[in-house]
Formats: sequence, structure tokens, C-alpha cells
Amino acid sequence: MDRRVKPGDDGSLEGEPRSSPLQKMGFSMPASDTSDKPPQAEPALRAIAMPADANPHGDIFGGWLLSQMDLAGGAAARRRAKGRTVTVAITAMTFHRPVFVGDEVSCYAEIIKVGKTSVTVKVESWVRRGIGDEHIPVTEGIFTYVAVGEDRRPRPVPPED
Repeated sequence: MDRRVKPGDDGSLEGEPRSSPLQKMGFSMPASDTSDKPPQAEPALRAIAMPADANPHGDIFGGWLLSQMDLAGGAAARRRAKGRTVTVAITAMTFHRPVFVGDEVSCYAEIIKVGKTSVTVKVESWVRRGIGDEHIPVTEGIFTYVAVGEDRRPRPVPPED
């Protein structure tokens, strides 16, 4: 399947699948071309993509975006675990559209599972380009964090209040 970016479009990929790999795994995440609104919750993180985070063509490195998503998911996991957490897995990660220098990136985090010592978080990233109000979905992923104590060993996640 040809997945080149079409000239002059909004950055969507030619031949983009209707459902994401995360949906195929059973997670209820919208496909990038069927959802037109970001989650209603406040974003866990907002950042502006800067030139230092881009390649010579102005496309933001995937690793930069991944780190923003990890920060957002980690903040949600820390609040739920009531203390320090560490990233132990990224179960799935899908890049739907590119992010460009100057885009305002918003990462939304939703806790989808709490285990004995772990917290699993769904993170979606959306961008606003320029001064527009349109929100464009760019990435989604599932991140797992483990609560750790001062000894850096796993500790139980306390029950919710």
C-alpha cells in the first residue's frame, strides 16, 4: 500500500486504514479519519513543536512526539498511583498524520486499566495548526506504567478514594 503524503493536503496519508491497530486490539479508540473532535477532558500536556524537534524538511521527529505522550501518560499514572511511576511498556503506537514546526500539540490521557502494581493509559495526540481552531488527530498509543517505591521496586497501586 502506497502511504506517501499527498502534496497540498492536510498531512493525512494516502491509503490510510479505516481502523487503527489499537482498535483491532479491542481498544475503543477512534480511527484518525472518523473522529473530528478531541476528547472532552483537559489535555494532560500541551506543547508547541519547535524547529529543534524537526528534520530539515520541518517534520517533527516521532521520538519527540512519543516522549510528549509518555510525559502525559506518566502524569495521569502518577496521579492515580499516588506517587512515582516508571514506563514499562508501549503496547501500541500509531502515527496517523505528521506534526509540523509550530503545531500546538495536545496530549489527552485516559486510564483504561489498573492492576496490582500497574496503570495502563490510553494517550491520544491532536494538533492545531497555525491560528486555526481545527483539531487534527495525529497519534494514539497505549502506555503501561508501574508504581515504584523509594527503593525503586514495584509497589501496590492504592485503591481509588
